[in-house]
Amino acid sequence: PFFFFLFLFSFCAFKQTTPRPLEKPQQDSPLKMSGQSSRAVEQFGIHTFNTNAMRQKLPRKAFKEVQDILHRKTNKKLTKELASQIAHGMKAWAIENGATHFSHWFQPLTGSTAEKHDGFLELDSGSVGERQAIDHFSYAELLQSEPDASSFPHGGMRTTFEARGYTAWDPTSPAFLLVEGSSRTLCIPSLFVSYHGMVLDKKTPLLRSLEVLDRSTKALLKLLGKEIDEPIQTYLGLEQEFFLVDRKLGLQRKDLVIGGRTMFGAPAPKEQQLGDHYFGRMPPQVLEFMETLQEEAYKLGIPIKTRHNEAAPRQYEVAPIFESSNLAIDHNLLLMSIMKRAAKQNDMMLLLHEKPFSGVNGSGKHNNWSLGTPSLGNFLEPGETPESNLQFLLFLICVIRAVYNRADLLRMSIACHGNDFRLGGHEAPPAIMSVFLGDELHTILEAIKGDESLSANSQQFLSLGVSKLDAIQRHNTDRNRTSPFAFTGNKFEFRAVPSSISCAFPNTVLNLAMAEAIDQITVDLDAEIKAAGGDRDKALFKVLRTEIIRTERIRFEGDGYSHEWVEEAERRGLKNIANTFDALASLSDNSDLFVKYGVLSEGEVQAFYNICAEQFIVGAEIEARTLIQMLEVDLIPAVLQNQKSLCDNLVSLTTFFKSLGLEVGEEQDFVTQRKAALDYVHQASSLIRETQTLKSLLEKEESLANLPDRGSFCVRSVQAQMLVIRALLDNLEQITPSSLWPFPTYTDLLDPGTA
Repeated sequence: PFFFFLFLFSFCAFKQTTPRPLEKPQQDSPLKMSGQSSRAVEQFGIHTFNTNAMRQKLPRKAFKEVQDILHRKTNKKLTKELASQIAHGMKAWAIENGATHFSHWFQPLTGSTAEKHDGFLELDSGSVGERQAIDHFSYAELLQSEPDASSFPHGGMRTTFEARGYTAWDPTSPAFLLVEGSSRTLCIPSLFVSYHGMVLDKKTPLLRSLEVLDRSTKALLKLLGKEIDEPIQTYLGLEQEFFLVDRKLGLQRKDLVIGGRTMFGAPAPKEQQLGDHYFGRMPPQVLEFMETLQEEAYKLGIPIKTRHNEAAPRQYEVAPIFESSNLAIDHNLLLMSIMKRAAKQNDMMLLLHEKPFSGVNGSGKHNNWSLGTPSLGNFLEPGETPESNLQFLLFLICVIRAVYNRADLLRMSIACHGNDFRLGGHEAPPAIMSVFLGDELHTILEAIKGDESLSANSQQFLSLGVSKLDAIQRHNTDRNRTSPFAFTGNKFEFRAVPSSISCAFPNTVLNLAMAEAIDQITVDLDAEIKAAGGDRDKALFKVLRTEIIRTERIRFEGDGYSHEWVEEAERRGLKNIANTFDALASLSDNSDLFVKYGVLSEGEVQAFYNICAEQFIVGAEIEARTLIQMLEVDLIPAVLQNQKSLCDNLVSLTTFFKSLGLEVGEEQDFVTQRKAALDYVHQASSLIRETQTLKSLLEKEESLANLPDRGSFCVRSVQAQMLVIRALLDNLEQITPSSLWPFPTYTDLLDPGTA
């Protein structure tokens, strides 16, 4: 039906707002002296069909109707006439900007994006042989498309012969131009479902979760005496970490090319021990990459704000301004695609894997999350006196309750093969879900728990110890980088999110967990208000106290890296789920959350599990096969060649000593070199044996019948054996001549001087 997907129009607007900062800045005055804008400002959004483009390409009445619908200023629905005007204007804008094709751009369960390009070119309805070529793009082509769904992951939701699938326009995310060389394609952000309406993507559950959270939040606000018509927004700031290595060197490593990480490599003499790479000066080649990246990102309306060196050598980060979560996630997927092209253009290889190099920091995608509305602001803004800001305290408690309720599911939402090498590695949060609040908020909650009086803290400042410089303002909380879920001023930072994945599913889970917690607290608050004879504040404090006591075990204010916390978490009953496959079990255990809110059915949840499990297993198999190939084709022959050289050397030494009339067995120099050669022979033989063991284990895993058995065997046998081989290779690399070692080493790859 025509209106099947048009509910999205009432969801949110193209124009996004950001959470309130810690302190509201003064409005910038216009610079009347020059009147010029920066190149970034002039180019920002020129490749998107945004509000400005719509204003230029739509009739005035149609433009107003679209904006009213998007901003919920009217209850009217999108008509065919209006949809036709939008399609006509979008086509005109795209063709003016050089586009020859259009595509519904969607996010299948592969974890990446997909597109099928169709040309604007059509033939008119004239007589055969006299038909003329025309540019054509109808409202029907805008609203819906039909890509073949047969080869996309489906987790058992369809049979082999059921190949039809549908994409449907998501008007809450602007259409954009995909530019590749001289090619330009109009891309239309879309949802993706099967012929029977089963979810086949990550955007559909996200948008559904946002609507659920919208309803739940408005019910709670109504109980607080605030009825609003505008949509509830969740806001995201996604900090993207990544590595850049020399492209020629990177292409020589099959493991980097195929899997995005090195499966062996001895530590370089200097890595990140001195801490001198963090926030250091970026090499010229990296700055060129950043300029290329930002120019393309700005044209697509991606508001990159910050760029800097990260802790590990060759590691960097870019961070955007906050946007509404649906748009922020689309932008992050686009950004990762642009990054790959920008790296190639600047003779570098982009590594988005969570742990491309062992022994140095891995990469994450810090998911900074908040919620609010344009008129009411950010609900997680504590203000100058958080102890008296009851709305803030209530929503803060809702977040804590959400993590308390669904900690295992949140852990599952950030599970992927690469994150298993990063979490708990002393550069990323542990795999134990907990919430960090900071001293001030912790003190406030403890006071409410103890039914103690609260007093406002005076503004805190830090003296710099320099007479000519003023003291600087100190935030109400430190940034605890060891916490997986930390409050950082006016938002929560979900630090455990992997660097390579789409953030759609982690935020779907977070939105639903938050909606559930809000619903639970709304019910309790309503009952307490009635019991208190309408005294809302008294009831609210009672609910807050109850929730603070209930959720106490999920709050942790200390060092998440410490072994003491692992022991303490176990005493508290908090799970430490170390690997992806074990974490996936939480999806089925928490299926009720998706089902009761209508986001996913039981069948869709099971299909999601099947897809995630299969992707984990196949990813592990690909890595194992890659390592075996590198061993048999390159590494073992190189080791055996050096072994022969060592043995030949011993034969030469024996001849030499005998020519001098000396007893070989009594010469210390000979004994020393013989011992080193024998040790090398032993390691070479061990490498051959362990390679054969890995091949046998891989064959056994592939013969197992069901996903749970295969996944468990992968983790506990195949991957464990790969670590055994890694230890051998890392040692052999350090005692094999570099002229014989067939692959670039960590010293080569992580050398910042080559950038």
